[in-house]
Amino acid sequence: CWVVGCGNLMRASDLPEDFPGKDTLYPDAEEWVNPGDSVVIAPDGEIVAGPMHKETGLLYCEIDLEKARIAKRALDVTGHYSRPDIFQLHVNCQPQSPVKFED
Repeated sequence: CWVVGCGNLMRASDLPEDFPGKDTLYPDAEEWVNPGDSVVIAPDGEIVAGPMHKETGLLYCEIDLEKARIAKRALDVTGHYSRPDIFQLHVNCQPQSPVKFED
């Protein structure tokens, strides 16, 4: 699968004035609370865009859907990745209530 990581970019000056402990935590208004780091990663682990570190802007790239198909074929779900001694899939076909009330 393709991974699109969207990082929040925020400086101390972006915090509300009534934020508890703001002046103690961030005495410098230009200090980074979160530096962003938005990134796009291909199914093979290649970083194809970003990361955008401490910068504002639009991050975009073209993606090749064929890379996802190739990666899916490489995943051996019944080989050494398989752990039937630990993982099981059970499907409950009975109708279920979306809400359960308990005392």
